[in-house]
Amino acid sequence: MDETVAEYIRRTVLKIPRVEIKTMLQKWGFLSEAQLQTLNFHQIKDNISQEVVQLCEENSADIKQAAVLDIIYNHIYQNKRMWSVYQMKKSGEELEYFDITDFKKKFKGRLRSALKNVTITFKEYEDNAIWIRVAWGTPYKKPNQYKPSYVVYHSQTPYVFISASVLKSNLPLLCQALIVASNYHDIREMELRSHSLNSLKDIVFKRYSQNFETYHSKPLQEENVEPESADIRIVQENRSEKERIHRLNQEVFGCGPQPKLEFAQYKLETMFKSDPKMGVLDKKEPFRCLVKFSSPHLLESLKSLALAGMADAPLSPLLTCIPHKARNYFKIREKKGLFPESFVSP
Repeated sequence: MDETVAEYIRRTVLKIPRVEIKTMLQKWGFLSEAQLQTLNFHQIKDNISQEVVQLCEENSADIKQAAVLDIIYNHIYQNKRMWSVYQMKKSGEELEYFDITDFKKKFKGRLRSALKNVTITFKEYEDNAIWIRVAWGTPYKKPNQYKPSYVVYHSQTPYVFISASVLKSNLPLLCQALIVASNYHDIREMELRSHSLNSLKDIVFKRYSQNFETYHSKPLQEENVEPESADIRIVQENRSEKERIHRLNQEVFGCGPQPKLEFAQYKLETMFKSDPKMGVLDKKEPFRCLVKFSSPHLLESLKSLALAGMADAPLSPLLTCIPHKARNYFKIREKKGLFPESFVSP
């Protein structure tokens, strides 16, 4: 077994929490059950990793087997990576039969025709998700296994989730391989990013709904003791206002937890209004700007604005439309005069 493969396997094992190493090696399936029985999982991780490497040497492991273990690790700990959403588009609405073997062949062929030194590994999961790991090299260097790109593609959908490597120059090659393999003709970034891959899937696959028409507001629980000096009418008005904000928030965001979105941006285009007598603008040019939102939990942050008294309720559609606009990205691009007009593609 090559020394670089042995070192990569050792480092991958070291990343895994000690209590989960055995389970993950079983999911990997490269080592037999008899070989796993010889491992002492109660010793320090460095010793465990060395023993795993020795067993892999007995089985003559190569970089493809090592890459599969890495995919399994990233599938379980997918929140350690930053994911971006891309949407592909076809010229027509026709549906085609998806052939995984043909997809893999086209993807590899397209990528390797542009770059010879590249490692491509696939792994399929039960939810029709195809995980693709691409380690990039150069015409003169072997692929760097420590800075790969990860792609999650759900067959029969136009959505792709990409966690790119540091080498952003390889991203166009990756996108070209995807549209060729999946028989699409265009791909655009939706400018939605998050460490939570499942939350991004909830948004684009419409597994998350902001509006709940059947919601009925419930009065907030009353305080135990009201100050004797407080004006009863003010107290009632404050309670009614809190109830109103709570109800409107529920109507907009629903009563469940929000998908964990960390980044969104889109382009605004609207007319600047001013008094004609002031002569501020000689020409009626639209006002354009790029709006970026960033937060550890963007949608929950927006949801809390009105409750915290930092914004009026209901919130502006400019803030609450983010998941809806993301799902209708290409429709928004094709329409003019919308506010906001479109999501920005790179």
